[in-house]
Amino acid sequence: MDSAADGPPSREEEEPSYIDYETFVAPDFDPARFANTLVLSTNNANDTPLDLSTPLSRVLFDIQEIDSHIDLLATRSAVPLLTHTQEQTEASGRIIAEVDGQIKSLNDSYRQLEKEVIQKHAEADEVKQVASRLWDTLRLGRAVGRCLQLGRQLEVQHAELAPGTKKEDHRALVRCAHTILSLREILEHKGHGEEGQGIDRVNAIRSLQEVVTAPIERSVRETAERYVREFSMSSAAGSSTFAQSEEAKARTISALGTLYLLSPTALAKGEKWAPTLMLLALETYLKTSLQSSVASLYRSLAALPTLDRTLAEVSARCQNIVALEIVLESTKAPPHPLLPNLSTEKGQRNILQPLLGYLETGSLPSYFWRSMAGGLSTRVQEILNRGGVSARTLRTNRDTVASSIRECVIKGCQPPSAIAKKGEKTGNWDREVAVMLSSVVGSLGR
Repeated sequence: MDSAADGPPSREEEEPSYIDYETFVAPDFDPARFANTLVLSTNNANDTPLDLSTPLSRVLFDIQEIDSHIDLLATRSAVPLLTHTQEQTEASGRIIAEVDGQIKSLNDSYRQLEKEVIQKHAEADEVKQVASRLWDTLRLGRAVGRCLQLGRQLEVQHAELAPGTKKEDHRALVRCAHTILSLREILEHKGHGEEGQGIDRVNAIRSLQEVVTAPIERSVRETAERYVREFSMSSAAGSSTFAQSEEAKARTISALGTLYLLSPTALAKGEKWAPTLMLLALETYLKTSLQSSVASLYRSLAALPTLDRTLAEVSARCQNIVALEIVLESTKAPPHPLLPNLSTEKGQRNILQPLLGYLETGSLPSYFWRSMAGGLSTRVQEILNRGGVSARTLRTNRDTVASSIRECVIKGCQPPSAIAKKGEKTGNWDREVAVMLSSVVGSLGR
C-alpha cells in the first residue's frame, strides 16, 4: 500500500474523472439551474409526481467521488505541502526578526524626532501665536494712541478759530482739515493688515468720533462756508484798505482750501473725484447773489426811483463775483493727502476750473448776468401784465432803463480797485449787455 502511495500513479488515477469540473467552477454556475437540468434529464416532465431519488443519488455519488479525489490528492501531496509550509514559516520568521529590528530603530528615530522637532514646533507655534497677538495689540494700541493724539491736536487747532482775546486765525481751518484727514486715513482704512484694523471696536475711539471729531468737523465746515458767504471786495459799501482786502482774500482762500480737502473721498467704482463741498459753497454764494439781485431789481423796475441804487448794488455783487473769479484763478488746488494722484492730473492747476466745469460756463460774470437775465424776463412780463402806473412808467423810461442796465453790466464786470491790476484789460461784455437788455427792455416795445 505504501509502495502504491509513493510510486507513480496508476493508469486509472491518470484517467480523467467523469465529473465535469468545468461546469462547477464556471463563474456563471447557478445551482438552481443545474438542479433543474438534472431533474429533467432523469424524469419525464409530464410525470406526476417526479422521481427525485435518481438525481439525488447522482448528486450524492458525485460528492463522494469529489471527496475521494480530494483525499487522494491530500494524501499523495502531504509531504511536499508540509515541506513548503515549513519553508514559508521559517522564511516568515527570518523576515519578522529582521523587520522587528527596523521597526524598533524607526520607533526610536520617531521618538527622537518628536522630542526634537514636533514638540519644539508646537511650542514655537504657540509662541508665534502669542507674538502675533501681542503685535496686533501693539499695532492697535499705536493706532488708538495716534488717534487720541490727533484728537487732542484737533481740539487745540479748533480753539484757535474761536474769536477771543486774539484775532480769529483763519489759517487754523486748513490745519484742522489736515488733522481731520489724518484721522480719516486711520478710521476709514480698517481692512486686514491696515492701520485701522479693529479700531472701531475700541470704546475710546467711538467716543472720540462722537464727542470730538464729528462736532469739530461740522464746525470747521460751517465756519468755512460762512467765510465764503461773507466774501466781499467791492467798494460799494465803502472804501477798504489794501490790508483789509488781502485779509478777506486770504480768509476766503483758507475756507476754500478747507472745503476742498474735506470733500468726501469715498467714490463709487468709475466715479471721478470732485471737491463737492467747495463747489456747493461757491454755488450757494452765486445763487444767493443772483436771487438777491433778481428780487431787488424786480422791485425797482416796479418803482423806478429806486432803480439807480439797486443797479449799484447789483454791480457791486457782480464785482465781488469778478474778484472771486480772480482769487480762484490765482489759487492752486492744495495737495490732497488721501488722493495723491490728483497732483499728477493735467487740467486742474487752480480751483477755478472745477467750478467752471461744474457750472458749465466760461466765466463767472457771464454766468451771473445770463442767469439773472433768465430770471428777470418772467418778472418784467409780470409787471407789464399787471399794468397800471408801474407798467406805463417802465415803458416811458425804456431808453433810460436800458442805458442804466448797460452801465450796470459794464461796471459790474470791472474788478474792484483793491484787486485790479494796472493795465489789465476789462474784456468785452457786449453779449452779457445784450442778454440783460433783451430780458428787461426787450418786452417793452418802442
